[in-house]
Amino acid sequence: MLSERIKQLQPSPTLALDSQVKALQKAGTPVVNLSLGEPDASTPEIIAKAGIQAIKDGFTHYTAVAGIPELRLALARHLNTKHHSKYTAEQVVIGVGSKSLLYLTFQVLCNPGDEVLVATPTWSTYLEQIKLAGGVPITIPLTTPFIFTAEECRKKITAKTKIILLNSPNNPTGAIIPTDELARIATLAKEYNLLIVSDEIYDEIYYNSPAPRSIISVDPSIADRTILINGFSKAYAMTGWRIGYLAAPLPIAKAVGNLQGQITSNTSSISQKAALTAIQDGNEAVKILKKTFSERRDFVAQELAKIPGLEFLLPDGAFYFFVSIQSLLNKNTPTATDWCTKLLEQEKVAVVPGEAFAAPGYFRLSFAASMEDLQKGLEGIKRFVISSFKM
Repeated sequence: MLSERIKQLQPSPTLALDSQVKALQKAGTPVVNLSLGEPDASTPEIIAKAGIQAIKDGFTHYTAVAGIPELRLALARHLNTKHHSKYTAEQVVIGVGSKSLLYLTFQVLCNPGDEVLVATPTWSTYLEQIKLAGGVPITIPLTTPFIFTAEECRKKITAKTKIILLNSPNNPTGAIIPTDELARIATLAKEYNLLIVSDEIYDEIYYNSPAPRSIISVDPSIADRTILINGFSKAYAMTGWRIGYLAAPLPIAKAVGNLQGQITSNTSSISQKAALTAIQDGNEAVKILKKTFSERRDFVAQELAKIPGLEFLLPDGAFYFFVSIQSLLNKNTPTATDWCTKLLEQEKVAVVPGEAFAAPGYFRLSFAASMEDLQKGLEGIKRFVISSFKM
Protein backbone atom coordinates (compact mmCIF):
# COMPACT_ATOMS: atom_id res chain seq x y z
CA MET A 1 0.00 0.00 0.00
CA LEU A 2 2.72 2.48 0.95
CA SER A 3 5.32 3.77 -1.50
CA GLU A 4 8.82 2.33 -1.37
CA ARG A 5 10.10 5.84 -0.72
CA ILE A 6 8.08 6.31 2.44
CA LYS A 7 8.89 2.81 3.69
CA GLN A 8 12.54 3.83 3.83
CA LEU A 9 11.84 6.96 5.87
CA GLN A 10 13.22 6.94 9.39
CA PRO A 11 11.24 9.01 11.92
CA SER A 12 12.97 11.92 13.63
CA PRO A 13 14.75 10.44 16.68
CA THR A 14 14.63 13.70 18.63
CA LEU A 15 10.91 14.23 18.04
CA ALA A 16 10.20 10.57 18.78
CA LEU A 17 12.05 10.86 22.08
CA ASP A 18 10.24 14.08 22.91
CA SER A 19 6.91 12.36 22.26
CA GLN A 20 7.93 9.55 24.62
CA VAL A 21 8.87 12.07 27.29
CA LYS A 22 5.60 13.97 26.91
CA ALA A 23 3.65 10.71 27.19
CA LEU A 24 5.42 9.92 30.47
CA GLN A 25 4.74 13.42 31.74
CA LYS A 26 1.07 13.19 30.78
CA ALA A 27 0.84 9.93 32.71
CA GLY A 28 2.09 11.74 35.80
CA THR A 29 5.75 10.69 35.67
CA PRO A 30 8.06 13.66 36.23
CA VAL A 31 10.75 13.69 33.54
CA VAL A 32 13.60 16.13 33.08
CA ASN A 33 13.65 16.69 29.33
CA LEU A 34 17.07 17.74 28.05
CA SER A 35 16.48 16.29 24.60
CA LEU A 36 14.78 18.88 22.43
CA GLY A 37 16.40 21.80 20.63
CA GLU A 38 13.84 24.35 21.73
CA PRO A 39 14.46 27.45 23.86
CA ASP A 40 12.46 27.29 27.07
CA ALA A 41 11.93 31.06 26.94
CA SER A 42 8.70 32.56 25.68
CA THR A 43 8.75 34.56 22.46
CA PRO A 44 9.91 38.11 23.34
CA GLU A 45 6.97 40.37 24.12
CA ILE A 46 7.68 42.89 21.36
CA ILE A 47 7.49 40.08 18.78
CA ALA A 48 4.43 38.42 20.31
CA LYS A 49 2.60 41.76 20.34
CA ALA A 50 3.24 42.15 16.62
CA GLY A 51 1.52 38.81 16.01
CA ILE A 52 -1.40 39.79 18.21
CA GLN A 53 -1.70 43.12 16.40
CA ALA A 54 -1.77 41.30 13.05
CA ILE A 55 -4.80 39.35 14.27
CA LYS A 56 -6.50 42.51 15.53
CA ASP A 57 -5.84 44.20 12.20
CA GLY A 58 -7.45 41.30 10.34
CA PHE A 59 -4.18 40.28 8.70
CA THR A 60 -5.33 36.68 8.68
CA HIS A 61 -5.62 35.78 5.00
CA TYR A 62 -3.40 34.18 2.38
CA THR A 63 -0.28 36.08 1.45
CA ALA A 64 2.01 35.72 -1.54
CA VAL A 65 3.44 32.20 -1.47
CA ALA A 66 7.05 33.42 -1.08
CA GLY A 67 6.10 35.79 1.74
CA ILE A 68 4.95 39.35 2.27
CA PRO A 69 7.09 41.86 0.33
CA GLU A 70 8.10 43.91 3.36
CA LEU A 71 9.51 40.85 5.17
CA ARG A 72 11.40 39.61 2.12
CA LEU A 73 12.89 43.08 1.64
CA ALA A 74 13.80 43.40 5.33
CA LEU A 75 15.54 40.03 5.26
CA ALA A 76 17.45 40.86 2.08
CA ARG A 77 18.67 44.08 3.71
CA HIS A 78 19.50 42.22 6.93
CA LEU A 79 21.58 39.63 5.07
CA ASN A 80 23.31 42.26 2.95
CA THR A 81 24.30 44.25 6.04
CA LYS A 82 25.43 41.17 7.92
CA HIS A 83 27.24 39.36 5.11
CA HIS A 84 28.10 42.17 2.66
CA SER A 85 26.02 40.32 0.09
CA LYS A 86 23.78 41.66 -2.69
CA TYR A 87 20.49 39.83 -2.26
CA THR A 88 17.28 41.26 -3.64
CA ALA A 89 13.88 40.67 -2.07
CA GLU A 90 13.03 38.36 -4.98
CA GLN A 91 15.84 36.01 -3.91
CA VAL A 92 14.31 35.52 -0.46
CA VAL A 93 11.59 32.94 0.22
CA ILE A 94 9.67 32.76 3.49
CA GLY A 95 8.70 29.22 4.47
CA VAL A 96 7.06 27.09 7.14
CA GLY A 97 10.21 26.85 9.25
CA SER A 98 13.75 26.20 8.09
CA LYS A 99 13.11 22.44 8.10
CA SER A 100 10.44 22.82 5.43
CA LEU A 101 12.73 25.01 3.34
CA LEU A 102 15.51 22.43 3.58
CA TYR A 103 13.09 19.79 2.30
CA LEU A 104 11.99 21.99 -0.59
CA THR A 105 15.61 22.81 -1.43
CA PHE A 106 16.64 19.16 -1.76
CA GLN A 107 13.52 18.43 -3.80
CA VAL A 108 14.38 21.27 -6.17
CA LEU A 109 18.08 20.44 -6.50
CA CYS A 110 18.44 16.65 -6.38
CA ASN A 111 18.06 14.28 -9.28
CA PRO A 112 18.10 10.52 -8.60
CA GLY A 113 21.60 9.46 -7.59
CA ASP A 114 22.97 12.95 -6.93
CA GLU A 115 25.34 12.87 -3.98
CA VAL A 116 25.23 15.32 -1.09
CA LEU A 117 28.24 15.55 1.23
CA VAL A 118 27.24 15.67 4.91
CA ALA A 119 29.70 15.81 7.79
CA THR A 120 28.80 13.70 10.82
CA PRO A 121 27.79 14.02 13.64
CA THR A 122 24.75 15.57 12.00
CA TRP A 123 21.05 16.23 12.40
CA SER A 124 19.35 13.11 11.04
CA THR A 125 16.71 15.12 9.17
CA TYR A 126 19.29 16.11 6.56
CA LEU A 127 19.93 12.49 5.67
CA GLU A 128 16.25 11.60 5.43
CA GLN A 129 15.35 14.66 3.36
CA ILE A 130 18.16 13.99 0.91
CA LYS A 131 16.97 10.41 0.43
CA LEU A 132 13.35 11.56 0.01
CA ALA A 133 14.54 13.78 -2.84
CA GLY A 134 16.23 10.85 -4.57
CA GLY A 135 19.67 12.01 -3.53
CA VAL A 136 22.37 9.99 -1.81
CA PRO A 137 23.81 11.34 1.44
CA ILE A 138 27.56 10.74 1.60
CA THR A 139 28.71 11.06 5.17
CA ILE A 140 32.06 12.46 6.23
CA PRO A 141 32.76 11.19 9.77
CA LEU A 142 34.56 13.78 11.89
CA THR A 143 36.43 13.30 15.14
CA THR A 144 36.88 15.81 17.95
CA PRO A 145 36.85 18.77 17.73
CA PHE A 146 34.40 18.01 14.87
CA ILE A 147 35.62 20.73 12.49
CA PHE A 148 34.48 20.24 8.88
CA THR A 149 37.45 20.77 6.55
CA ALA A 150 37.87 21.10 2.81
CA GLU A 151 40.50 18.36 2.90
CA GLU A 152 38.03 15.82 4.32
CA CYS A 153 35.40 17.03 1.89
CA ARG A 154 37.65 16.59 -1.14
CA LYS A 155 38.23 12.92 -0.29
CA LYS A 156 34.53 12.19 -0.79
CA ILE A 157 33.92 14.06 -4.05
CA THR A 158 32.96 11.90 -7.02
CA ALA A 159 31.48 12.51 -10.46
CA LYS A 160 28.03 12.25 -8.82
CA THR A 161 28.64 14.88 -6.14
CA LYS A 162 26.33 17.87 -6.48
CA ILE A 163 25.99 19.54 -3.07
CA ILE A 164 28.06 20.25 0.03
CA LEU A 165 25.91 20.69 3.13
CA LEU A 166 27.16 23.07 5.84
CA ASN A 167 25.73 23.53 9.33
CA SER A 168 27.66 26.03 11.43
CA PRO A 169 27.26 26.36 14.38
CA ASN A 170 26.60 22.67 14.30
CA ASN A 171 23.83 20.55 15.75
CA PRO A 172 24.74 18.47 17.79
CA THR A 173 28.38 19.43 18.48
CA GLY A 174 28.25 23.23 18.69
CA ALA A 175 31.35 23.39 16.45
CA ILE A 176 31.87 26.42 14.22
CA ILE A 177 33.65 26.11 10.87
CA PRO A 178 36.64 28.51 10.92
CA THR A 179 36.84 31.29 8.36
CA ASP A 180 39.89 29.83 6.60
CA GLU A 181 38.14 26.48 6.16
CA LEU A 182 35.04 28.18 4.77
CA ALA A 183 37.26 29.93 2.23
CA ARG A 184 38.81 26.59 1.22
CA ILE A 185 35.38 24.93 0.98
CA ALA A 186 34.19 27.78 -1.25
CA THR A 187 37.21 27.30 -3.51
CA LEU A 188 36.53 23.56 -3.60
CA ALA A 189 32.89 24.10 -4.57
CA LYS A 190 33.89 26.33 -7.44
CA GLU A 191 36.63 23.94 -8.56
CA TYR A 192 34.18 21.02 -8.83
CA ASN A 193 31.13 23.10 -9.82
CA LEU A 194 29.21 22.14 -6.68
CA LEU A 195 26.33 23.80 -4.88
CA ILE A 196 26.39 24.76 -1.20
CA VAL A 197 23.42 24.39 1.14
CA SER A 198 24.25 26.34 4.28
CA ASP A 199 21.98 25.85 7.29
CA GLU A 200 22.69 28.83 9.57
CA ILE A 201 19.81 28.46 12.03
CA TYR A 202 22.15 28.80 15.05
CA ASP A 203 24.25 31.68 13.69
CA GLU A 204 23.12 34.14 16.39
CA ILE A 205 23.88 31.71 19.22
CA TYR A 206 27.62 31.73 19.84
CA TYR A 207 29.83 32.27 22.86
CA ASN A 208 33.29 33.29 21.70
CA SER A 209 34.30 36.24 19.56
CA PRO A 210 34.33 36.70 16.66
CA ALA A 211 30.86 35.74 15.49
CA PRO A 212 30.55 32.73 13.17
CA ARG A 213 30.91 33.66 9.52
CA SER A 214 28.67 32.62 6.67
CA ILE A 215 30.42 31.18 3.64
CA ILE A 216 28.91 33.98 1.53
CA SER A 217 30.58 36.62 3.71
CA VAL A 218 33.93 34.84 3.42
CA ASP A 219 33.73 34.58 -0.39
CA PRO A 220 30.98 36.79 -1.90
CA SER A 221 31.26 35.04 -5.27
CA ILE A 222 30.02 31.79 -3.70
CA ALA A 223 26.54 33.33 -3.32
CA ASP A 224 25.95 32.37 -6.96
CA ARG A 225 25.94 28.69 -5.96
CA THR A 226 24.79 28.87 -2.31
CA ILE A 227 21.37 28.29 -0.76
CA LEU A 228 21.41 29.98 2.65
CA ILE A 229 18.73 28.80 5.07
CA ASN A 230 17.87 30.36 8.41
CA GLY A 231 14.88 31.05 10.61
CA PHE A 232 13.47 32.54 13.77
CA SER A 233 12.97 29.45 15.93
CA LYS A 234 16.21 29.35 17.90
CA ALA A 235 17.50 32.90 18.36
CA TYR A 236 14.05 34.47 18.80
CA ALA A 237 12.37 31.59 20.69
CA MET A 238 9.73 31.28 17.96
CA THR A 239 9.60 27.50 17.40
CA GLY A 240 5.81 27.35 17.40
CA TRP A 241 5.41 30.20 14.93
CA ARG A 242 6.85 27.97 12.16
CA ILE A 243 8.68 30.51 10.08
CA GLY A 244 12.03 30.38 8.32
CA TYR A 245 13.65 31.93 5.27
CA LEU A 246 15.88 31.06 2.36
CA ALA A 247 18.15 33.21 0.22
CA ALA A 248 19.41 31.77 -3.05
CA PRO A 249 20.23 32.48 -6.69
CA LEU A 250 17.02 33.73 -8.32
CA PRO A 251 16.21 30.58 -10.39
CA ILE A 252 16.49 28.41 -7.26
CA ALA A 253 14.50 30.84 -5.12
CA LYS A 254 11.72 30.88 -7.73
CA ALA A 255 11.71 27.09 -7.97
CA VAL A 256 11.45 26.73 -4.19
CA GLY A 257 8.59 29.23 -4.15
CA ASN A 258 6.78 27.39 -6.94
CA LEU A 259 7.11 24.05 -5.16
CA GLN A 260 5.99 25.55 -1.86
CA GLY A 261 2.93 26.88 -3.68
CA GLN A 262 1.89 23.30 -4.44
CA ILE A 263 2.46 22.04 -0.89
CA THR A 264 1.78 24.57 1.88
CA SER A 265 1.17 27.84 0.04
CA ASN A 266 2.38 30.66 2.29
CA THR A 267 3.37 30.34 5.90
CA SER A 268 1.18 31.99 8.54
CA SER A 269 0.41 35.64 7.79
CA ILE A 270 0.51 36.33 11.53
CA SER A 271 3.92 34.72 11.93
CA GLN A 272 5.25 36.84 9.07
CA LYS A 273 4.25 40.05 10.81
CA ALA A 274 5.87 38.83 14.03
CA ALA A 275 9.03 37.90 12.13
CA LEU A 276 9.16 41.36 10.56
CA THR A 277 9.28 42.89 14.03
CA ALA A 278 11.85 40.31 15.12
CA ILE A 279 14.26 41.15 12.31
CA GLN A 280 13.77 44.91 12.71
CA ASP A 281 13.55 45.30 16.50
CA GLY A 282 14.53 41.99 18.08
CA ASN A 283 18.28 42.40 18.53
CA GLU A 284 18.07 43.15 22.25
CA ALA A 285 15.93 40.06 22.86
CA VAL A 286 18.54 37.93 21.06
CA LYS A 287 21.30 39.31 23.28
CA ILE A 288 19.33 38.53 26.43
CA LEU A 289 18.60 34.98 25.31
CA LYS A 290 22.24 34.40 24.34
CA LYS A 291 23.43 35.67 27.73
CA THR A 292 21.10 33.16 29.40
CA PHE A 293 22.43 30.34 27.24
CA SER A 294 26.00 31.36 28.03
CA GLU A 295 25.37 31.15 31.78
CA ARG A 296 23.77 27.74 31.37
CA ARG A 297 26.60 26.49 29.20
CA ASP A 298 29.13 27.38 31.88
CA PHE A 299 27.04 25.70 34.57
CA VAL A 300 26.58 22.50 32.57
CA ALA A 301 30.30 22.32 31.76
CA GLN A 302 31.14 22.70 35.44
CA GLU A 303 28.75 19.93 36.48
CA LEU A 304 29.59 17.52 33.64
CA ALA A 305 33.26 17.79 34.61
CA LYS A 306 32.35 16.31 38.01
CA ILE A 307 30.89 13.14 36.49
CA PRO A 308 33.42 10.34 35.93
CA GLY A 309 33.62 8.69 32.52
CA LEU A 310 32.20 11.60 30.53
CA GLU A 311 34.26 13.48 27.93
CA PHE A 312 33.16 16.66 26.21
CA LEU A 313 34.24 19.89 24.55
CA LEU A 314 32.84 23.29 25.40
CA PRO A 315 30.49 24.17 22.51
CA ASP A 316 31.32 27.36 20.63
CA GLY A 317 27.76 27.78 19.36
CA ALA A 318 24.19 26.42 19.46
CA PHE A 319 22.92 25.11 22.82
CA TYR A 320 24.08 21.51 23.05
CA PHE A 321 26.80 19.49 24.70
CA PHE A 322 27.85 16.42 22.73
CA VAL A 323 29.20 14.07 25.37
CA SER A 324 31.30 10.95 24.82
CA ILE A 325 30.32 7.94 26.93
CA GLN A 326 32.51 5.45 25.11
CA SER A 327 34.41 4.53 28.28
CA LEU A 328 31.11 3.65 30.00
CA LEU A 329 29.72 1.27 27.39
CA ASN A 330 30.00 -2.45 28.12
CA LYS A 331 28.34 -5.77 27.31
CA ASN A 332 25.31 -4.88 29.44
CA THR A 333 25.02 -1.39 27.95
CA PRO A 334 26.67 -1.70 24.53
CA THR A 335 25.29 1.38 22.76
CA ALA A 336 24.49 4.99 23.50
CA THR A 337 20.84 4.19 22.77
CA ASP A 338 20.90 1.55 25.51
CA TRP A 339 22.64 3.97 27.84
CA CYS A 340 20.12 6.77 27.26
CA THR A 341 17.19 4.36 27.58
CA LYS A 342 18.43 3.17 30.96
CA LEU A 343 19.03 6.75 32.08
CA LEU A 344 15.42 7.61 31.22
CA GLU A 345 14.09 4.50 32.95
CA GLN A 346 16.15 4.84 36.12
CA GLU A 347 16.52 8.59 36.60
CA LYS A 348 13.75 9.97 34.38
CA VAL A 349 16.25 12.17 32.54
CA ALA A 350 15.98 12.40 28.73
CA VAL A 351 18.99 13.04 26.49
CA VAL A 352 19.43 12.04 22.84
CA PRO A 353 21.71 9.11 21.93
CA GLY A 354 24.49 9.74 19.44
CA GLU A 355 23.04 7.18 17.01
CA ALA A 356 20.42 9.84 16.20
CA PHE A 357 23.27 11.94 14.79
CA ALA A 358 25.19 9.13 13.06
CA ALA A 359 27.71 9.21 15.93
CA PRO A 360 27.52 6.16 18.22
CA GLY A 361 29.09 6.43 21.66
CA TYR A 362 27.79 9.92 22.47
CA PHE A 363 24.72 11.66 23.80
CA ARG A 364 23.43 15.17 23.15
CA LEU A 365 22.32 17.29 26.09
CA SER A 366 20.38 20.47 25.38
CA PHE A 367 20.93 23.37 27.75
CA ALA A 368 17.97 25.25 26.29
CA ALA A 369 16.21 24.33 29.53
CA SER A 370 15.70 25.98 32.90
CA MET A 371 18.52 26.02 35.44
CA GLU A 372 16.30 23.97 37.73
CA ASP A 373 15.87 21.26 35.10
CA LEU A 374 19.56 21.35 34.22
CA GLN A 375 20.53 20.90 37.85
CA LYS A 376 18.08 18.03 38.35
CA GLY A 377 19.10 16.40 35.10
CA LEU A 378 22.82 16.57 35.81
CA GLU A 379 22.28 15.20 39.32
CA GLY A 380 20.36 12.31 37.77
CA ILE A 381 23.10 11.63 35.22
CA LYS A 382 25.72 11.63 37.98
CA ARG A 383 23.72 9.18 40.12
CA PHE A 384 23.16 6.94 37.12
CA VAL A 385 26.84 6.82 36.18
CA ILE A 386 28.08 6.23 39.72
CA SER A 387 25.48 3.59 40.61
CA SER A 388 25.31 1.73 37.30
CA PHE A 389 28.96 1.81 36.24
CA LYS A 390 30.64 1.62 39.67
CA MET A 391 32.57 4.83 39.09
